[in-house]
Amino acid sequence: MTEFINPIDKDKIAENPGLLPYGHMLSAPAIRPEDMGKVKTNALSAMHEQTQTQFDQIRQQIELLAMQAKKIQDRIIISREIYFAEMGFDPLIGHIYYLYERKNGKKVLSMVSKESWGATIPFAAYIAKVKLLADHTWDILE
Repeated sequence: MTEFINPIDKDKIAENPGLLPYGHMLSAPAIRPEDMGKVKTNALSAMHEQTQTQFDQIRQQIELLAMQAKKIQDRIIISREIYFAEMGFDPLIGHIYYLYERKNGKKVLSMVSKESWGATIPFAAYIAKVKLLADHTWDILE
């Protein structure tokens, strides 16, 4: 039996053509190098957009927490004023009351609204409309 002699030059034959970094046949798809600058720019832009969205969400949460903390602080301040104020009754949880200031500067808690007094209000100033909460702090209604 005679030995087969390949008529194609050995320098033009690949042992593993599927592992070549380029197409080895005329019908192979063209392989073009990626523009890495463009790829990195797009990735960086997407990363900035995503992180900015997350920062905005955190900022909104912080603002909400700050607003809630301010409301609690306001409740503490008004609660102190009410508990140091004059009151001729035992306030009930869930009921609405009115805080006034006398001409001498002392605070008074009343069951009578400023509208009910009309023009003959006996106090120097109306401070707030409040509601006693279950935790014995006062919610400022107006």
